[in-house]
Amino acid sequence: MAGSTFNKIFMAILTATLVALFAGFFSRKLMHPTYPTERAYKVEVQGGSAAPTDAPAAPAEPDPVTPLLAAADPAAGQKLTKACAACHSFEKGGANKVGPNLWGIVGNKHAHAEGFAYSDAMKAQEGTWDYEHLNKFIANPKVGVPGTKMNFAGLKKVEDRAAVIAYLRTLADSPVPLP
Repeated sequence: MAGSTFNKIFMAILTATLVALFAGFFSRKLMHPTYPTERAYKVEVQGGSAAPTDAPAAPAEPDPVTPLLAAADPAAGQKLTKACAACHSFEKGGANKVGPNLWGIVGNKHAHAEGFAYSDAMKAQEGTWDYEHLNKFIANPKVGVPGTKMNFAGLKKVEDRAAVIAYLRTLADSPVPLP
C-alpha cells in the first residue's frame, strides 16, 4: 500500500474519532444532564413498612383438585401423559423406565413399584398417593416431595392435573372411588 493511501486512511479514522469525542463534549455542555445521587428507584408504600427477610417465601399450595375430579376427562389426561411416557410406563405389569410404572398408583403407597430405585425422600414419604398428594406432586414434584429425583417442572393448570389424575385413577383393576 502506498504511503499516501495509508496517511489518508489514518487521517480519516483520526478525524472521525475527534468528531465523536467533541460531539459528546458539546452535547453535555448544551443539555446539562442531571444524574441521580443514588442508583435506585424508590417505591413508596402506604401503611406499615415491611422489613426484608432472608427466608424465602413458602411455596404456594396448589389449588385443590378434588372438586374437579368428577367432571375431569380421563381421555384428556391420557393425552397429557404422552410427555410422561418418556420416563414412565402405564400398562399393567409394565417395566420401570427412568421413572416407575404408574399402573395402580392412585391409592397405593409411595415408592410402590418393586425393584425401582426411588430417592430416599420418596422412600421416606408416609401414607398413600391419594388425590391431593398426587395433585401437589404433579403441580411441582420438587415441592411435593423435596429431594425427589424426578426432573419435571409440573403442570400449572389445576384442570390439567385433574385430568391426569382422573386418567391415572383408571389405571387399576378396581379404581379408587371418587371423593
